[in-house]
Amino acid sequence: MSEEQFTYNRSWEEIEEMLDRAEREQHWHYTQMQGTKNKKKRIQHMRNYKALEGVVKSLRWVLGDRKINHPLN
Repeated sequence: MSEEQFTYNRSWEEIEEMLDRAEREQHWHYTQMQGTKNKKKRIQHMRNYKALEGVVKSLRWVLGDRKINHPLN
């Protein structure tokens, strides 16, 4: 990857806000998934929940969460 693609100008506050937003959205999908009997909707919420799980883990890794050794594991 070229260094020209990245600006590296995100603040810690921006990263923490994104983490908070991702965690809230993940929780919303979890509650929606639990509350619906419609199989297609439940699957859609599960996909979004799992996708956000990766986002949350990556952001926590960037912030130095000691519980996250590697975001891809």
